[in-house]
Amino acid sequence: MDLPFVVATLTRRGMLSPGAPGRVLSQLNTLRKWGYSLAGELRQAADRDPDRVALVDDGYGSITYGALLRRAERLAAALRSSLGLEEGRRIGILCRNHGGLVEACVAASLLGADSVLVNTGLSGPQLDVVAQEQDLRVLIYDAEFADRTVGLPAHIHRVDERRHEELIATAPPEPLRPPARSGRTIVLTSGTTGAPKGARRRTPSNFGPLVSIIDRIPLNVHDRMLITAPIFHTWGYAALQLGFGLRATIVLHRRFDPVATLRALDRHDCRALFAVPVMLQRLLEVPPPARRPPVEVVAVSGSALPGGLAPRFMDLYGDVLYNLYGSTEVSWASIATPADLRRAPTTAGRPPHGTRLAILDEHGAPVPRGRTGRIFVGNDMLFEGYTSGNGRERRDGLMDTGDLGHLDEHGLLYVDGRQDDMIVSGGENVFPSEVEDLLAGLPQVREVAVIGVPDQEYGQRLAAYVVLHRGETLDAEAVREYVRHYRARFSVPRDVYFPPYLPRNATGKVVARDLRQYRG
Repeated sequence: MDLPFVVATLTRRGMLSPGAPGRVLSQLNTLRKWGYSLAGELRQAADRDPDRVALVDDGYGSITYGALLRRAERLAAALRSSLGLEEGRRIGILCRNHGGLVEACVAASLLGADSVLVNTGLSGPQLDVVAQEQDLRVLIYDAEFADRTVGLPAHIHRVDERRHEELIATAPPEPLRPPARSGRTIVLTSGTTGAPKGARRRTPSNFGPLVSIIDRIPLNVHDRMLITAPIFHTWGYAALQLGFGLRATIVLHRRFDPVATLRALDRHDCRALFAVPVMLQRLLEVPPPARRPPVEVVAVSGSALPGGLAPRFMDLYGDVLYNLYGSTEVSWASIATPADLRRAPTTAGRPPHGTRLAILDEHGAPVPRGRTGRIFVGNDMLFEGYTSGNGRERRDGLMDTGDLGHLDEHGLLYVDGRQDDMIVSGGENVFPSEVEDLLAGLPQVREVAVIGVPDQEYGQRLAAYVVLHRGETLDAEAVREYVRHYRARFSVPRDVYFPPYLPRNATGKVVARDLRQYRG
């Protein structure tokens, strides 16, 4: 990434504003020694703004950057001296969004240990598999998940919230030095279809990744931001990294509640909200506040925006919505701004500065604009591979996202669906997401999922699972007729079900295999 662009962006976002010379020098020296890991980001923020509030958590309270660093250092020292967590070892973190989770992540980074961010939706048996496959030394967990830890091997040290505080209180006065090896953050993927895979996330080597995001999403130094996206997920963790980099005040909620979220935005004067798309749907289902919250940036990622959601949300809360498309493996691929979403509500936007994107056919050749192909992405934060040793296909420095998509004549990206979601019905390629977006526009529909199911005559066919708003009615034939009017015959779902809700995992994604319970 070119230096003039970096300097211009950092200046525009207030990160190069003058400060006390001693603090600025200490901040720069910290980055030189500790790098841009989570520990380095927190340390530089504590050097520059030690008395600024870093975290606000209803159960945890408020804590400054200086105090947060001291607690994380004491936890790190105790984990090493009492539990044997050394550089290169792995610690599992099974927590909702709160200060204790942040302290655990920073403590691991201070030691050069790998943090395995555990999805709070995992069952006990899945957690056991993860613990063994990832060779965990320690598991830090919220007390509410204690029953899931019962089957863990005895050699794994278990640390609940009470033990967490004991470790900090009894930590030895042990100086911490930068580890020779930066710890990796391991995010678990594909946990809804079996044993989840561990993806090793790269540690930034400079401010480039932060600059790529804040150039397109207007986040500023010292912003106050509410993170409702789960931090165990790539997007929530990225929000935490952005917050530390910007020396922001980060507000956390353990669980998402739409009414509590709107109140928190106003009470804490939050300028930014980090969420996943289903949370926006929930915000639209509660009475809007008497006055619009002060939020100027609502940044979402993690799944596609349902058709019509973006304009409906912006009509109520202003043109503040930014949609980042990416994955655990490629980090980010593109960002849609409010202007993009006004023009094309389902677009994934354009690649930010320093990111390359290509739409390729099955042979690796670029396809013309308007034609669907495989989405490949290149940037500074492509993951290092799965902990199993496997990786993803690469071509000319670009990595396969696993998604299919196309570019329009304006260069806007559209994600047409997962490569393994596309079905072939009677010889025709059909994308379930296209029908989902169409049905989501019906005023009676609260949410919808469309999947492919086996068919003896056509090979595969579509099945639609339609959740209606309270008090609304719709029948299966009306759904089919609506699709028939706007789409080709092979896109019409032969099966239409009306479940009370869609099964979702902890990150808000629909769990397709659990839809079968609603058939019949």
